[in-house]
Amino acid sequence: MKKVPFFILWGVFLANQCFAGILINSGLSQEYIVQPGGKVEGKITVRNTDASPLQVKIYQKDYLFFANGEAVYGEPGSTPRSNAGWISLSPTQLAVPPQEAAAVYYTIQVPEKLDLTGTYWSMVMVEPMAELGPDGNPGEKDQLRIQTIVRYGIQIVTDVGTGASRQIRFLDKKLIHERGQKILQLDIENIGESWLLASVWAEVYGKDGKSAGRFECGRARVYPGCSIRQGADLTKVPPGEYRVLVVVDNEDGYAVGAQYDLKVE
Repeated sequence: MKKVPFFILWGVFLANQCFAGILINSGLSQEYIVQPGGKVEGKITVRNTDASPLQVKIYQKDYLFFANGEAVYGEPGSTPRSNAGWISLSPTQLAVPPQEAAAVYYTIQVPEKLDLTGTYWSMVMVEPMAELGPDGNPGEKDQLRIQTIVRYGIQIVTDVGTGASRQIRFLDKKLIHERGQKILQLDIENIGESWLLASVWAEVYGKDGKSAGRFECGRARVYPGCSIRQGADLTKVPPGEYRVLVVVDNEDGYAVGAQYDLKVE
């Protein structure tokens, strides 16, 4: 997965091209620190950018993502660290006037289980409903239409309890050639109990110990049981044999590194 403002875009062959215009004004990730038995409330603000009223449906999904680009949107409660069952939404269908905003409210009630610890999360999906024609079908009869719908996934994240473990595993590394660039591709998995928002970089050293540079990969969110793919651009590194130190730094005192031998051709 790649990090994100997250959205899904898909086309349905139905009209003259039309767009259901919504924006999420309250952010695409909302995080809370809670204790077992705790309760928090929040809201999602939906703005209609169209000139016509818009009906929006709101529902839940679980969410996992992996370094190979796969993203899984499972049924609520289907993943080990889902908090979907703790969340109550109101309403689940929303009428948003043109050029105005409306709110979806939610309550998170954490179970009173003392063994709950670490990060639990799920997604609230906000999706415009397709406009129906007089015959009850999308668009007008006997017309070819293309309707484009954008749905948003808002990540609702709860950090529960204290003492959650944080642990990273380096899955794979390879030097790839892509569009004239040399990219050190790194696959990194979170095998701990707490989510990380980690900066990743690679420090490259020659056989003589001299630095060939520090190469930033960027910062990425990764939940427990999920993995990410990061890349360091080593195009400017001359051919040769090197030692590479890869660092994952959560910028809160937790950091982990790994060393690799690397041949740049």
